[in-house]
Amino acid sequence: MNYRKAFFATAVIAAALAAGLIYFWVQKRTGQSISAQQANSVAAESAAEPSESAAPNLSAVQLSPQRLQSIGVKFAQVRREPVKDEVRVTGNVEVNEERLAYVQTRFPGWIQKVFADATYQYVRKGQPLFTIYSQDLVSTEQEFLLALKNRQTLAQSQTGHAANEADWLLDAARQRLRQWNVPDSEIASLEKTGEIRRDVTFASPVSGYITERNALPNQFVQPETRLYTIADLSQVWVYAQVFQTDVGRLKPRDLAAVSVDAYPGRQFRGRVQQILPQVDAATRTVRVRLVFDNPRLLLKPGMYVNVSLTVPIGTQLVIPASSVLQSGTRQLAFVNHGNGYLEPRQIEVGPRVGDGYVVLKGLKQGDSIVTSANFLIDSEAQLQAAAGAFVPPPPGAGAAAAMNRPAGAPQANAELTTDPSPPKKGSNIFRVKLTGANGAPVSGAQVNVTFFMPAMPAMGMSAMKNTVDLTDKGNGIYEGKGDLGSGGTWQVTIVARQNGTVIVSKQLSVNATGGM
Repeated sequence: MNYRKAFFATAVIAAALAAGLIYFWVQKRTGQSISAQQANSVAAESAAEPSESAAPNLSAVQLSPQRLQSIGVKFAQVRREPVKDEVRVTGNVEVNEERLAYVQTRFPGWIQKVFADATYQYVRKGQPLFTIYSQDLVSTEQEFLLALKNRQTLAQSQTGHAANEADWLLDAARQRLRQWNVPDSEIASLEKTGEIRRDVTFASPVSGYITERNALPNQFVQPETRLYTIADLSQVWVYAQVFQTDVGRLKPRDLAAVSVDAYPGRQFRGRVQQILPQVDAATRTVRVRLVFDNPRLLLKPGMYVNVSLTVPIGTQLVIPASSVLQSGTRQLAFVNHGNGYLEPRQIEVGPRVGDGYVVLKGLKQGDSIVTSANFLIDSEAQLQAAAGAFVPPPPGAGAAAAMNRPAGAPQANAELTTDPSPPKKGSNIFRVKLTGANGAPVSGAQVNVTFFMPAMPAMGMSAMKNTVDLTDKGNGIYEGKGDLGSGGTWQVTIVARQNGTVIVSKQLSVNATGGM
């Protein structure tokens, strides 16, 4: 009997424990389900809220003629015209190597007198530079005089062959003197006087400035000795240091201009002669050789100059620089379709040319675009895109809404007024008048007004939002007090509910006074 009682008691306790475990297990699963539903609800609400950091979308806007005039909107047409780009770099003036002349002898000897005895002395072509004595030259002169005398003797001979040989020997001696660079005037003087000239005078082969001088009195020189370097500076070179990113646009004979601090307001005109085939590894620049006429010798070798290279880039679409709105990573232009209808369009621009930009994508010739007040129009476009409120509903949307509305839900209209009017930055009183489809006032509703202004990254302003709950004042009038954080255009959403059902949802915009 005792065993039977103990068995039943144990069974009851086990059943109680099993029931308790089942209860706690059900409670735990129910709590997890509720938590998951709450998390999903929060995630859905978060996803529904727009991200302020995302790039704002834009919608087309339509402004009245008065609004266009008040904000100073101006228009221009996209035009196609031949344009030129400009590359600005620095450079240095150097001697034109094509106009250099070297003075050397073709025989060894001793310099006797020096007439051109200073560097950068100007000499003219044919002007004496120095005299030189050479034993080899004296011997050749003696051979020339001997051949001359022999020809004169054999000229009286009746043997024609002997006379021809005398002429040949005289001509060979004369050619040998010329090969040694003895001037023809010296040879003529030698032939006329019949006297050996121990000192031969060398003259300048060109007109120019002596940039190098190694001729000194009583100096022994060899044929490889460079005695003078004479440069014609009436034309000079300028080596411009052009970045490798720009050098591909240049070609020979492109126009170039240089300016020098020594001559304020003056420019010298020249052309590109050659683009040298070498990139400086340290500066990533390429030397471009320019040629400039220099009749007054104002450009002097070694001068540091500012270089402007004109690069023709053909006929292109061009728009004023003021018509391009830099919006983050995008470039925008507002296209005018007439009647105040302005469409924001993403474009791509190329190099700047004067007061405009070359258009690569997004526009065509003849398009009318906005050239002023772009920022204000951009703000209007962001407002309309923020909630899509200004896009007209598709056909049939009203009928669909009516079918989905609960039976007996009243039709309602809402009108917003403010005190002061227009509203101002700071505290304001907002009133909404609710009327039904028959024009009768609607009472007993819950009304709130939401004010929203999108972010303005260009001005460093984040988005602003404020919701004002209105109190029923009777006769369909609802009133409340709220603050606006800034002047400007606000997007307004009016929502009215009655018995938990939305009876009206209306969007509009208001312009508040006061600064940003």
